[in-house]
Amino acid sequence: MALAPLATTADLDARRIAWDDEQLAETYLGVASAAVRDAAGVPISRVTSTVALYGDGSSWLRLPGPPIVSVTSVVLDGETVAPDGDGGYALIDGRLFRPYGWGVCAPVPRPVTVTYVHGLAEVPADVVDLVCRMAATAIVLAGEEDDGSGLAVSNIAAERLGDYAVTYNGESGTTEMELSDRTRSRLSNRFGGAGAQVVTVG
Repeated sequence: MALAPLATTADLDARRIAWDDEQLAETYLGVASAAVRDAAGVPISRVTSTVALYGDGSSWLRLPGPPIVSVTSVVLDGETVAPDGDGGYALIDGRLFRPYGWGVCAPVPRPVTVTYVHGLAEVPADVVDLVCRMAATAIVLAGEEDDGSGLAVSNIAAERLGDYAVTYNGESGTTEMELSDRTRSRLSNRFGGAGAQVVTVG
């Protein structure tokens, strides 16, 4: 299931970013949102996800993508775990607590599949702004040439006319949708996406 973009054309309007093709604007808002979510490691906005984790002898299991709103189901090594009672789990401060731990009597970490509701009810303003800026760059470039060649990325760093020479920048990104390592690290640390694989998002 496709997730709604983290920013809308109304957000572009609020920033006085010009656009005249709604399909194009929504396309790049979606692409930029996907890039930001990939860097964060979580959907950011509120969704229901199923994640695959691995439990060990610890009684605590951290769920990615805070805030954690509720847990729908927990399956430990193929067996459903009840939300209460003997051997059950409890959701405490965004983590699952199970008194017997998540890897009892197992020589290796045991797989835990959790379906839960998480994420922010409202996308943070700085994330909306980042998505809008990324989309705006693509919209401007797409409009520069009728054939779409404005979107072609140039990795030329310097040119000289006398005895013509050109220097290429091997560090340049493939598209304007690529985030810097610093921004990717900041998003990942902020939203806690490391250490879990999102299986499905609905």
